[in-house]
Amino acid sequence: MSEKIFNERVKLKRAYESPASEDGVRVLIDRLWPRGVKKTEAAIDHWMKELAPSTELRKWFGHDPARWEEFRRRYAAEIYEHRDELDRLRGLIREGAVTLVYSAHDETHNDAVALRELLLTHR
Repeated sequence: MSEKIFNERVKLKRAYESPASEDGVRVLIDRLWPRGVKKTEAAIDHWMKELAPSTELRKWFGHDPARWEEFRRRYAAEIYEHRDELDRLRGLIREGAVTLVYSAHDETHNDAVALRELLLTHR
């Protein structure tokens, strides 16, 4: 699969945004269910808690942009401890569009952004 097609298939969306048909398979990658979001309205196809940052890492990061680079490094190390789930996610991407769903307010510095980068650079 070409890099361009792979890039187009991996999308990001906040859990508080309405699901859309172009989302494809919706994968929640947070360890905790998004506050105030009803499961029936979220249209989540898979909840991959194992790919979420550990509670310790999430609390340490605190969405502080100054810690972003170190967060990405530590998070990548954690993700590789769950290769089976990562491979499962890659399989979904090979089949079609996948939207990584997250609940963070910061749309630039969050686990979904880091995971997407990792997926795109280590295909």
